[in-house]
Amino acid sequence: MSDPNKDLLDKLMSLTITELVQQIESGEATPSTLNVARQMLRDNQITCTVQGNTAMSQLVDVLPFDEYSEDTREAERL
Repeated sequence: MSDPNKDLLDKLMSLTITELVQQIESGEATPSTLNVARQMLRDNQITCTVQGNTAMSQLVDVLPFDEYSEDTREAERL
């Protein structure tokens, strides 16, 4: 027997993801929408590694961040 609450949560998650994907693919996603997608991935511990010439590697190349995080730099200063 399935749990009705789990079924509803699964449906809500599926609908939310579908809507986010549609907005992002259409180019209509606002910064707020992109933040919701980012937070959903983070909350569900979705991670990836960058390999080869992929969309993710292209994103990493254009981000204005140094190789080291702020925490790493702070630790090195001490």
